[in-house]
Amino acid sequence: MIVKTKNYKLEKKTYISLALKSVLKKQGWIAAAAAVAICLLYIWIASIWWFIVAFVGLGLYLLFWWVQFYGVTQLEQGKMLFEKFHYEISSQQILMKINPREGMPLKWEQIQTAQIGEDFFALFVNKAQIIYWPFKIFNTDNERKFVASILEKKGLVKPKK
Repeated sequence: MIVKTKNYKLEKKTYISLALKSVLKKQGWIAAAAAVAICLLYIWIASIWWFIVAFVGLGLYLLFWWVQFYGVTQLEQGKMLFEKFHYEISSQQILMKINPREGMPLKWEQIQTAQIGEDFFALFVNKAQIIYWPFKIFNTDNERKFVASILEKKGLVKPKK
């Protein structure tokens, strides 16, 4: 079965939010651990500055990743992520099409992880490249369920119990 979607353009705000949440989910513990370690220095030298430094450090960590993902939206190399595509999805590959003659195949092996949200699928090629499919681009509920089953079979998401 091949699922053909409606045209969809990823909004920059959605991209930044999704990418930032993904990085924080995977690496946020590093920043939290560093902040806690800095706060624990209060035990040796009692000063409010340890807490200030810890929270400023957390803020800078968040700002660093936000700037990285915002930068992707502004660069010429990242422009392709925000073009209007329609997709042809099969169990072998994803075909991203700009128009009926121009497209790019993407093998499922290139996808690192996936996420199924309340109203979307998000496929992560890497930290900066995300394919976002809101459920509204699918023509039927069966097509959406078929894509969810492919993601489960490929081991990109955990099966629902």
